[in-house]
Amino acid sequence: MVLVIDCSDLERSAAFWCDALGYRRVGPPVGQYLGLFPAQGAGLQLLLQRTHDPKPAKNRVHLDLRTRELGPEVARIRAAGGVLLTPEPMAEFGFRWQVLADPDGNELCVVEPPAEHWLA
Repeated sequence: MVLVIDCSDLERSAAFWCDALGYRRVGPPVGQYLGLFPAQGAGLQLLLQRTHDPKPAKNRVHLDLRTRELGPEVARIRAAGGVLLTPEPMAEFGFRWQVLADPDGNELCVVEPPAEHWLA
């Protein structure tokens, strides 16, 4: 499976997503595309697609990045170039999260699930 993310600048987006997810680039861009893969090899491939279309509204699909500690992970994503969209954490059913955006405005959530939702 491959997840395609639209962006306006392949290099800027590659730097952000590689830092945010621990991914690596594979080869140079091919036309308007650039592939990113998990550094450890196995996992979902990201395909960045350069487009000049403006982002019209909220994404219909977004990534949730799970973490055991919300604050430090939000800070790490912001240091990679993420933009905070919710000033305070939200909470529901024991989950806490904040919404951020990549440099192109594509939303992603950093989520701290309750302890019972972590696999041993």
